[in-house]
Amino acid sequence: MQEGSIEEKVKDLSRARQSLIEEIQAMMWYDERVAATKDKGLADVMAHNRDDEKEHASLLLAWLRRNDAPLDKELKEILFSKKELKELWD
Repeated sequence: MQEGSIEEKVKDLSRARQSLIEEIQAMMWYDERVAATKDKGLADVMAHNRDDEKEHASLLLAWLRRNDAPLDKELKEILFSKKELKELWD
């Protein structure tokens, strides 16, 4: 297949989605570690690192939105809506 083919697009989408999963997992691990430590300085460093992971996840989500039209549609409809969540699902 040619470069930029559907197969490559699917692989890139999978790479981005897996990376997003890993960034969210990292946030969870940092949350647990921040909650567990009694050392304020260490907690501050880990909280900072956790928040960096949020930026990474946001960048991946932005890339996915730009490259996955159905996801873009759902995010535009749901993400910043003021409606109750139960009003947003099918």
